[in-house]
Amino acid sequence: MAKGTKYKARPMDENGFIHYTDEEHQIWSELMARQEKLIQGRACPEYFEGLEKIQLPKDRIPQLEEVSSVLRKETGWEVAWVPALINFDKFFALLADKKFPCATFIRTREEMDYLQEPDVFHEIYGHTAMLTNPYFAEFTAAYGKLGYNASKEDRVYLARLYWFTVEFGLINTAEGQRIYGGGILSSIGETPHSLEDPDVIRAPFDPIEMLRTPYRIDIMQPKYFVIDDFKQLFDLANGDVMSMVKEAKRLGLREPLYPPKEEQKAS
Repeated sequence: MAKGTKYKARPMDENGFIHYTDEEHQIWSELMARQEKLIQGRACPEYFEGLEKIQLPKDRIPQLEEVSSVLRKETGWEVAWVPALINFDKFFALLADKKFPCATFIRTREEMDYLQEPDVFHEIYGHTAMLTNPYFAEFTAAYGKLGYNASKEDRVYLARLYWFTVEFGLINTAEGQRIYGGGILSSIGETPHSLEDPDVIRAPFDPIEMLRTPYRIDIMQPKYFVIDDFKQLFDLANGDVMSMVKEAKRLGLREPLYPPKEEQKAS
C-alpha cells in the first residue's frame, strides 16, 4: 500500500474543490455507463439502495463532499482525500475514524479495463454505496480499529479478511448470489467472472478460512467467500477476530489456487 505509484491524486483547492480535466470527467462517464449495465442482476440490493441514496453524477467525477454529506447522514462515514497510495497505519486509522480513503486520480484510457491501484472510480463507485448500510459500515470501522492495533504480522492476515469481504465479497440473496465487494463492482472483467465462471470456487462464509487463503491482486480471483447477510459481518466485527487470527496462524496458510508470478509469465 505504500509502494511507488505513477499516479498522483488531484489536490483540493482552498475551498475543498478538486479540479479535473474534461478528459477525466469523460473517462468517469464511460466507466459509469458500462458498469451500470454490467451490475444489473449481479449487484446486491443493498448496493443499489446505496447508489440511490448517493446519486452519483454520470457526466462528471463527484466532489468528495457530495458523497460525504450523504454518508454522514446515513452512517456517520465520510470520504477522505489521500495522496494515492498510503501506508497501513494511515489506512487503518482512517477506517477506524469512519473515513474512507480516496485517492483523487482516475485511470488513464490505456488502463480502462484493469488497474492495480485504487482510483477515484474504484473508491467512489465501488465502495461508498455499501457504506450507507449500517451493518457493513460498522464492520468496516471495527476492522479499521483491529488493524490499527494489530502487529505487522497480524495485519497480513487481516488484509485477507478485508480482501474477501469489502473488496471481493459475495452474498446470498433470494434471487441467488450477488456482489457487494467494491473490487468486483468497479471491474468490467471481475463482475461477470465472480458469478458466472464455472471454474471459480464460491465458498461459504468462514472467517478463519478467509484469513488462511492467499490471494493475488493482479489476476481474476479463483475463489470468493459468500455471506448470508450483512449481519454476519456485523457479528464478526463484534466478535473476537484476533483469536481467529491466532487460530489461522496455528493452522497455516492454504495452498494458493494460482501459479506463482514467475510461472505465469513463462506460460
